[in-house]
Amino acid sequence: MDGSSAQLVRFVRADGRNAGLGGEHFSALVDSSGTLRGFTRMDLALHGGPLPDEQEARTIAMRFLSAHAPDLLPNLQISFIAPHHEPIVAENGTVTVTGMKVKMRNVADGRWAWVIVGSDLGVMVFERDIVWANLEGRRTTELWLHDRWLAQNGNWL
Repeated sequence: MDGSSAQLVRFVRADGRNAGLGGEHFSALVDSSGTLRGFTRMDLALHGGPLPDEQEARTIAMRFLSAHAPDLLPNLQISFIAPHHEPIVAENGTVTVTGMKVKMRNVADGRWAWVIVGSDLGVMVFERDIVWANLEGRRTTELWLHDRWLAQNGNWL
């Protein structure tokens, strides 16, 4: 990730339902020092439930960061809190799961992080240390947790 060693681990449902790229999965990215760089929990159970409000999403995100990425807390500045949509390929077509995204900037190094809280009030997505190209306004950090990127870059075994 960004030129540093990292390992992607992916778990799919034991029953094989929706197990292909774009389907249900839990994936985690850990760097060589053991730091959790991110994870995604794509689960159809997150579809259609009520979202937490902004304050609840912020509280859950900060509690998560306190437990799993406390080094980020001193320098984070929240950029926005808003709904975020992710597609999941299911047997009957694509389903969209929505969570409340708490997007933050690390003011010490300019990198970005976010926590997306699902309708079950659990963390659905966490990513950290994301770099954006200043002039182009696009992400330069690889999207290891995104199935579309894995498919496009031939990184899926």
